[in-house]
Amino acid sequence: MANFTKVETALENAKGIAWDECHRIYVLMDDQQIAQMHQYGYPQIITIDEMSKEDLLATLQNWYDESCELRFIQSIATNYEDPNLGFDDLIVQFEDEED
Repeated sequence: MANFTKVETALENAKGIAWDECHRIYVLMDDQQIAQMHQYGYPQIITIDEMSKEDLLATLQNWYDESCELRFIQSIATNYEDPNLGFDDLIVQFEDEED
């Protein structure tokens, strides 16, 4: 079972969440990332204005359960110098696999 402790911590300052309905699940840390997910055409984007943090966490847990086996959850914050540095692994791929 995946550990959602880092996800809960990230949600304390998050602006929203997004899911591609396959395996990419994101905690969006700023408004620019919400706009970026809209540009990418993500079908599931929910902001903190639409749902409480507790409900966002429950939604992330549901999305994770419904995702394919390649699933992961990352937080994304805008980093203008190097966009790759804006990603933080919260739940890595195959974290919940049994040995």
